[in-house]
Amino acid sequence: MSEPEKLIPLHGGYRKLKSFQVAQLAYDVTVRFCNRYIEKRSRTHDQMVQAARSGVQNIAEGSQASGTSKKMELKLTNVARASLEELRLDYEDYLRQRGLEQWPPEHPALMRFKARRCATLEQVRAWVEEERKRARTNMDTHGRIQKQPTTPASVSVRESLCQSVPGSAELVANAALSLLNLACYLLDRQVEAQAAAFEKEGGFTERLYRVRSQRKNQS
Repeated sequence: MSEPEKLIPLHGGYRKLKSFQVAQLAYDVTVRFCNRYIEKRSRTHDQMVQAARSGVQNIAEGSQASGTSKKMELKLTNVARASLEELRLDYEDYLRQRGLEQWPPEHPALMRFKARRCATLEQVRAWVEEERKRARTNMDTHGRIQKQPTTPASVSVRESLCQSVPGSAELVANAALSLLNLACYLLDRQVEAQAAAFEKEGGFTERLYRVRSQRKNQS
């Protein structure tokens, strides 16, 4: 015999959601990125930080609101998705306007970043340092130092090498974009699942009717 439906089902638990965890890491990365590479008094600084925060907060608020309103859960999850899309565009603009490279998904450094499955800001920072060290020594996939290409006499070896080493801003921006791509993908699936559940089961009003009907039948 199945258990009777509860008027207020289990809800919250957002800290266990992968979308929340990835969005929270993107928020931490964004705060540090903006403090280091965006003028603190600029509107862009505030907008990027607020968009990152909105993504995290609305996932949490939607999860908590789901106990009494599936409609509100769906709305807030969609707001989180929209906020992270805005942030993604800001990172793309930062790279484009400064002539920096936006990496394709198969970029070697980006593949290494994904493989690390970073969960904290410190782990992202460690990856950045590792990539800069790798670029400086021009190491191949086996860890062997490759010979530097022939450089014209008018260009120093040091200058040539520095031009090939991506800056921290470029590395962090691409890492943030990778996190945001994943968060947006997860939220798209989350919204689809919430919409399907709302269509099938209804919201609080429909659940209230079912619970009252069950209790009447039991009595």
